Amino acid sequence: MQRNLAARAGAWSAKHRKQAILGWIVFVILATVAGGAVGQRQLKDSESGNGQSRVADEAIDAAGFPDEATEQVLVQGKGSLSSKDPRFEAAVRDVTRRLNATQHVTDVQSPLRTGNEGQIAGDGRSAVVQFKVPGDQDAVDDRVTSSLAAVAAAQRAHPEVRIEQFGGASADKAISKSFEDDFQRAEVLSVPITLLILLVAFGALVAAGLPLLLGLTAVMGTLGLLGPISQLVAVEESISSVVLLVGLAVGVDYCMFYLRREMEERDAGRSATAALSAAAATSGRAVLISGFTVMVAMAGMFLAGNAVFESFAVGTILVVAVAIVGSLTVLPAMLSFLGQKGWTEKGRVPYVAKLRHRTKGESRVWGAIIDRVLRRPVLSVVLSAGLMIALAIPALGMHTVNPGVAGLSRSIPIMQTYDRLEAAFPGGSEPAVVAIEADDVQAPAVQSAIASLKAEAGQTEGLGQPITVTDNPAGTLALVEIPLAGNGTDRVSEAALARLRDDVVPSTVGRTAGMAVNVTGMTAGSKDFNDTMKSHLPLVFGFVLGLTFLLLLVTFRSLVIPIKAIVLNLLSVGASYGILKLVFQDGHGESLLGFQSIGGITSWLPLFLFVILFGLSMDYHVFILSRVREAVGGGMSTDRAVGYAIKQTAGVVTSAAIVMVAVFSIFATLSSLEFKQMGVGLAAAILIDATLVRAVLLPATMKLLGDWNWYLPSALSWLPSVRHDGAPEPTNA
Repeated sequence: MQRNLAARAGAWSAKHRKQAILGWIVFVILATVAGGAVGQRQLKDSESGNGQSRVADEAIDAAGFPDEATEQVLVQGKGSLSSKDPRFEAAVRDVTRRLNATQHVTDVQSPLRTGNEGQIAGDGRSAVVQFKVPGDQDAVDDRVTSSLAAVAAAQRAHPEVRIEQFGGASADKAISKSFEDDFQRAEVLSVPITLLILLVAFGALVAAGLPLLLGLTAVMGTLGLLGPISQLVAVEESISSVVLLVGLAVGVDYCMFYLRREMEERDAGRSATAALSAAAATSGRAVLISGFTVMVAMAGMFLAGNAVFESFAVGTILVVAVAIVGSLTVLPAMLSFLGQKGWTEKGRVPYVAKLRHRTKGESRVWGAIIDRVLRRPVLSVVLSAGLMIALAIPALGMHTVNPGVAGLSRSIPIMQTYDRLEAAFPGGSEPAVVAIEADDVQAPAVQSAIASLKAEAGQTEGLGQPITVTDNPAGTLALVEIPLAGNGTDRVSEAALARLRDDVVPSTVGRTAGMAVNVTGMTAGSKDFNDTMKSHLPLVFGFVLGLTFLLLLVTFRSLVIPIKAIVLNLLSVGASYGILKLVFQDGHGESLLGFQSIGGITSWLPLFLFVILFGLSMDYHVFILSRVREAVGGGMSTDRAVGYAIKQTAGVVTSAAIVMVAVFSIFATLSSLEFKQMGVGLAAAILIDATLVRAVLLPATMKLLGDWNWYLPSALSWLPSVRHDGAPEPTNA
């Protein structure tokens, strides 16, 4: 009998285990070394945007502005101390003197200088000293330290006023440090938690370590490969975190599916060689199919219309592909090696190991639940589907926003400074930027148009002061910075941006011939990104659902199976959207998760969650259905095959889901609101999918449909056939 690709790969790896194991080790090492030598080419900020704001950002990048960061120092009187008090003015002069004497500080602008009155707030107690730090991003991250030290010294010398620094470089330094600490904590927690869950699942330290080892080496190899690949397609700076998240999930899943089947076959009395061969032919094939399904889902991000999502697609598809290769090659080689030595179950956990062997890997709890579900399939469908629909209904009111600075934790001191600056100078920290391109921005016609822009903006609701103008060295680009009302990403800011783009710009600089005018800034970038996501979402959904349907249609030669799989997965996604809306938009989890609602869900998350959840959910679906199809092919009726297959796979699916829920839940503890939302959304969806969907809805609907599950119209009989036969199943199951 001809063996499938996975079976042939497993047989070769078991026979040539030294070559397979050494080959994998060499691959991971070479990829890591190559990636480290080449480095990752990351997306520029101007490349990650959309629409009008991206056009403006690219023009600014190409305009030859000197590399520098703009910083400001807030000087604010405490209590009743006003900005006219001699002690306040003395503090301002001291700050100015210290900054002028500090290395890597240029262009210090005192609010006390004539012409700089706009640097004194209308509240009568606040002022800002502005300055610049020259250098590119890497340089200013180091150089800003000296000004931070000077400002801290000024604060100690003037306790009667508040003296704090905020700017692009200082904020990036503080926020990056906070993120780094968060991710380090997440990584430190995720590995031991994963190992503990796997130890309970397999009852032996060596068996538990294999999935973790495969997942981590797949991630290492992928991150290495991304180095040279990024020279062709630049990647987003957070790609490493996304690859770790997806790679650990699928790597652990695939290894668990394979390893559990191998252990199950050995428990049934097969030899180590025969058990490995059966696992390769069955679970190995399921890994191959589910892996391609996951990659199809991830490929949907190429259609999102944004370079960030394109880089995520490259990273996630690559790590899934690497995990598949590892599962089909080095994993059977390792199992063959360990099996020959009798080491697979070394480091046994006495009670857990004994229980696993006694129950043959079946979960008694899930077995009892599934028996009841199969006895009352109609009631099970009504209750479980009703609950998921109820959870999904709130998603209809979901509002997406770019959290911006509002999504950053206020436990970071510099964000408290930002809030005080915004209160004193509304919109000044993140102004709208009108980019005006012309042959000569100093030409009278251009200068007249800019003057009209400033005058009209000063009289328009939502547009504030001070308005500043900066020209590039070549005199071909002028940047007009205009503060906007609101927090930068709320409806107030968006309304102000609309007035600027739709009314003020067209009636002033937009009327002058020979000029290209575009508006950027945080609010504009957020609006353009949101608009792109909304317009591309149907395209991504259609692509993922359509290709998944075709893949499952061919795999199972059934019209019903892919339709049902898509419906069930959409229910999981919808329920997770509803939970996100209830928790983060309506604020029902504020005290528990330690955040303050910003009235919406971060704009990139719905699309990202859809492709990730759809891919990971299909992992379980394909694994279970492959086992059902295998049992049917072995002679069981569909009813009996459903009960048998789901009972046999419930334990490993539950364990795999618990691993992912635990890892994703760690992200819900991070300080950034965006990562909290991602963690809760992923954890909730996987939990729902592994319980309500896989253990209730799937068996109940399959029971109701019976042989109709395998319905294929005669017009599609030409479809290729994928073998689902494997190890013979016990007839008394």
